[in-house]
Amino acid sequence: MRLLGIDPGLRHTGWGVIDVDGNRLSHVANGVISADDGLPLAQRLVQIQKGLERVIETHRPDEAAVEETFVNKNPVSTLKLGQARGVALLVPASAGIAVAEYPANKVKKSVTGAGHAAKEQVQMMVGVLLPGSGAANADAADALAVAICHAHHRETNVRIEAQAHEKAGVWQ
Repeated sequence: MRLLGIDPGLRHTGWGVIDVDGNRLSHVANGVISADDGLPLAQRLVQIQKGLERVIETHRPDEAAVEETFVNKNPVSTLKLGQARGVALLVPASAGIAVAEYPANKVKKSVTGAGHAAKEQVQMMVGVLLPGSGAANADAADALAVAICHAHHRETNVRIEAQAHEKAGVWQ
């Protein structure tokens, strides 16, 4: 199973690809899609879209996971980040890839054991869990952490979704 983790950002969108074989995780690739601050918002979103499309085309993930938006004090910044996150959800979904979402605290807890871990702790544990991954930067490390979180929680998510469909009478 190949998983794509995405840490959306308007300036830098981190991505990380891992392979999962039972309980074994292995690093495939990681990087950052940087949008040009000098461009209008719509063009920056296109840069993120095109970058994610290249990642998907190159690495062919089976599933994707996106970190949920952290709501900060500036509503305009939060709204813009939400737009970048929308692109991060749309691109894999448009490619027919199932997309899961995880809050930042769940990602941190899955990787470090603490929901309020510092970025440095997340980066260090990503290196421990994925030896040789050499994350490009903090955004790429966060994306790898999202992929690791999804690897740990995807089976539970599948069961919960199946139960919801069964209750609704739509599972076939």
